[in-house]
Parts: sequence; structure tokens; C-alpha cells
Amino acid sequence: MSLWADKYRPRNTQQLDFHPTITKRLKSLATSGDFPHLLVYGPSGAGKKSRILATLKELYGSSVEKLKVDIKTFVTPSNRKLEFNVISSPYHIEITPSDMGNNDRIVIQDLLKEVAQVESIDFTNLVSHDASHSHQPNKKKFKVVVINEAESMTRDAQAALRRTMEKYSANIRLVLVCNSTSNIIDPIKSRTLSIRVPAPSISDFTVAFDKILSKEQDARRIYPQSEADKLVVYKHIAEASERNLRMGIMMLEALYMNSDKITTTTKMIIPDWELVIDDIASSIIKDRSVTRLSQTRTILYELLAHSIPAKLILKRMTLQLWKQTESIGSFKNLDAVKLDIVNAAALFDERLSLGNKAIFHLEGFVTRVMVILEKDLS
Repeated sequence: MSLWADKYRPRNTQQLDFHPTITKRLKSLATSGDFPHLLVYGPSGAGKKSRILATLKELYGSSVEKLKVDIKTFVTPSNRKLEFNVISSPYHIEITPSDMGNNDRIVIQDLLKEVAQVESIDFTNLVSHDASHSHQPNKKKFKVVVINEAESMTRDAQAALRRTMEKYSANIRLVLVCNSTSNIIDPIKSRTLSIRVPAPSISDFTVAFDKILSKEQDARRIYPQSEADKLVVYKHIAEASERNLRMGIMMLEALYMNSDKITTTTKMIIPDWELVIDDIASSIIKDRSVTRLSQTRTILYELLAHSIPAKLILKRMTLQLWKQTESIGSFKNLDAVKLDIVNAAALFDERLSLGNKAIFHLEGFVTRVMVILEKDLS
């Protein structure tokens, strides 16, 4: 039994429900035989990875779904051994260099060089006796490397990636996936075709949810039968998930699993880690003591232990501090306080990228915010 988000994930370009212009463009690239390096960016849950995998299937066929996970071992200049997970099929590999922190340059240099130096051979025209294949361009002489969280790569890794793109462009094609292009260096941007995948609209959520519920009859009976009420529920889910379709589908399933009957007044189910971070922000504003700082550190440790990314914690905490300071009218200069909080978040976001111990920088951010609030309120 799998989650709905995985069970109903589009497997090919025909199953993609929204952004038809982008889908048509990717399909044209896959069938043209002239497949460039791609930079696919957009907010989380917009369907970037689903579109990339559907395009790969259009390019290579069903073989790209035969995935395996390999563990590669790399040795740093200081002779330290590092293990790195690589997801691969016969025609592509998928990596997340940012998992290696400041050692991501080694992954780019060694792994991509190893992949790029081996030329892929297409036997299609040799084994097929169908004359219709004879006029088709050879599309399979290269492997595709999908790089997740490309914006989190260090400058050194991006420079190494640029050299790889120039030297081995005949054997590999790179697909960089990121939420924002602000941290991508210009030489990489100029060598890739940029494709922005915007967040789905409320109507896109409606189409996706209706398709899922049409196949889940038990869940369909729990949701409102009235079309107007159903649309209201869908809108609440879209807003609660911040138009993240993957999160929205998981909330749709969570409501079904935890409710006997869903109405327009049913409370949305928010992930526990988000509620915990919201409580941290609220407690920082109310109590700026050393005791509170110590308690906050323990909670942050728990969040990190449950694999919540440090940068996601920092982002959520900053947004909540921004919102909750507006509801307090006792600040002397609210605009200055909000600006200082954002500046502190930017500083510690950079330090999270450069350092190794995330807890130090998260605790440093909390301490800095406490000082900012205390200075303005005193």
C-alpha cells in the first residue's frame, strides 16, 4: 500500500494535468533528438521532478523506471572516506551533491567524470528491423544526470560542474533542479535552457484531487457531495499546503484517514514539525530568557534528529517571527525589528551552508532574534 502522492504520480507526459505549455515544450525536446542541458526551477510541489521523469520516459522508454540505489565511496584530500547515494537506471543517474556539504565538489569532479567518460551506445537501429526506425535521430548516445537541490551546491562545485558541461557535453546532459536560480552562477545559467514551473493554481488542485477521488471510492463518499462545498474544502487544502501539490495530496489523504465526514468547517491537518516551529517562534517572542534558549535548543535537536532540514527550520521560523511580531503592538519600531530578523536569517542561512553543525547556527539565530526583540522592547 503506497501513499496517494506516490500512487497517483504521473508516469508519462500524457498524465500531466496542468502547465500544458511546459509539458508540450519538454515533449518536443525529448522527441527532437537535440536535448540540451536544462535548469528546471520553481517552488516545492509544483511538479518539477514529475515532469523531468516523464520527459526521460519519453526520451528513453520504460527502462528509466528500472531504478537501483548504489553507494559510491569518495576520498577527500585529507584521506577521509565519504559515502554517497546514487539513484540510477540504464540511461540516467540522480544525485544530490548538497548532501555532502562542503565536499560536494568531489562528487561533481569524480562521479560525473566517471559517467561522462563512458559513451552510451544505442543498439536500437541494430536490433530493430523496422524501417520506421531508420530515419529517427539517435537520441540515446548520452546519459542524463539529474542534480537535485542545485542551488545548494557550493561555488567550487558549480565551477567544477561548468567545466564538466563544457568537456563532456557529447556524452552527458545535465538537468539541474532547484527552487530558485539566485544561487546558480551565471556561467551555468548561460549553458542551460531555463524552464520555470510555477505553483499550481486552485483549479489545478481541483483537477488533481477529483482525479484521485474518482479512483478512491471510499474516500469520495467522505468528502462533500455538493460541488460548491467540495471546492471550498479543496481551496482550504491548497491554502494550508501553500499550493504545494505533493503536500496537498498528502493532506487530502490525511483528512480521509482521520475523519468520518469532511465538511467545509473541518480543520486542516498540519504537519507536526510545522506546529513545533510555530510554537518556538511564539515562545521566543514571549520569553527571551536563558532558560527558554536552552529549551529551544532541545526542541531544535529533536527536529534535526527527525530529518527536518536545518534551512527549512530557519525559513519557517523566520516567516513565523515575521507574522507574529505584527500581532504585537508594543514594539517601538516594528519595521526595524522585522528587517533585523530577516538580516539575521540571511546571515545564519549562509553559515548553515558553510558550517557542519547545524544546531550551532540555529541556536545562534534564536539568540540573535532574542537580542533584537529585547533591545526594541526594553
